[in-house]
Amino acid sequence: MTISSMPSAPATPVVLTTVAEVQNALAAVRAGSPASGIALVPTMGALHDGHLSLVRRARELAGTVIVSIFVNPLQFGAGEDLDAYPRTLDADLAALAAEGVEYVFAPTAREMYPNGPSETRVTAGHVGTLLEGATRPGHFDGMLTVVAKLFNIVRPDVAMFGQKDAQQVFLVRRMVAELNLPLVIEVVPTVRESDGLALSSRNRFLDAGARRAALALSGALQSADAAASDGLVELLAEATASFGDHDDVTLDYLVVVDPASFLPVDEHFRGPAIALVAARVGATRLIDNTPIILG
Repeated sequence: MTISSMPSAPATPVVLTTVAEVQNALAAVRAGSPASGIALVPTMGALHDGHLSLVRRARELAGTVIVSIFVNPLQFGAGEDLDAYPRTLDADLAALAAEGVEYVFAPTAREMYPNGPSETRVTAGHVGTLLEGATRPGHFDGMLTVVAKLFNIVRPDVAMFGQKDAQQVFLVRRMVAELNLPLVIEVVPTVRESDGLALSSRNRFLDAGARRAALALSGALQSADAAASDGLVELLAEATASFGDHDDVTLDYLVVVDPASFLPVDEHFRGPAIALVAARVGATRLIDNTPIILG
């Protein structure tokens, strides 16, 4: 007789909700296999394939992967979408189970900030007031503060971030370097739809028309890359022109920065740079970026 069996479902990650649970669980991991390493993937949930690409890279770099899911109130300003931010924990856990994630840290705001909003903050400095920081004052201070807390709670060997949030990546890397934090930051390339739209948790707010209009962002970056050899002035002209007459798209900024400082370059700059764009598509604000080489 031949007995066939259905393939077993992937194991659901162990969900940890307190700092003590995380520290106890990972202490046992370190005691059992100290050389295999621990990778942290910090997220706010509502996971898509961009997040899962971070998880897959984490799996390549470490023996144990822990994903944090926490919608951090410190990085949302007045009138921003803290309450509207999508929360999909059950779906997130299913997706992470399929990727073999061992642990998920899903704390409450009270667990992370037991005395209310933290009075002690990591400040992002001047760069934190530019671009996304100009639109969202205090956002990057809140982001760095919670990331520093996560690093101290988890004590990972490596932490994963996506290149789509280029300003965040710059600030986290600088914080790690300047505060001598003992971990490596691994940056994973932006994941895009087949038509070029960068994956984002906020894409779910786009209706069909806004979804088509949103391609203006990646289109502008493609134009920027194509014109990069002609210098900054031509690049900005071509990229801005690529927005055309999209009534549903309001451009916030289109800028080229030096990766070493994240400050805007001038027309004399030559070499590797990053072109960044932000726009409101209908009621949804989107960002994107691409590396370029200015000639």
